[in-house]
Amino acid sequence: MPRITQYLCVSETPSDWESSKGIAKMILRDRVARRKYMGRFLGFTLLWMAMGLWVIDGWLGDSVLLFLIWWGFCALLAMILVIFAVYDALSVIRDERSGK
Repeated sequence: MPRITQYLCVSETPSDWESSKGIAKMILRDRVARRKYMGRFLGFTLLWMAMGLWVIDGWLGDSVLLFLIWWGFCALLAMILVIFAVYDALSVIRDERSGK
């Protein structure tokens, strides 16, 4: 008698979503990896700001909508970076208190 899972699209391997969650947990729990990603994210955010200030400033000045979208995304990147920094600080405090 055939198993019912043969007819359903049920996979025995973890999904991409589960794999992505595992990778994210690994990065967030490892201090060195977390800080490497924070550094890369900071570099990307600074590059994004520099492009808006010096490279495409004329193009952004032509349209109020483009200006708001560009700098709104820049503000979003900066807020995400601040959240990562607060998480890192709290994680370090937790590690130090637990004696790791």
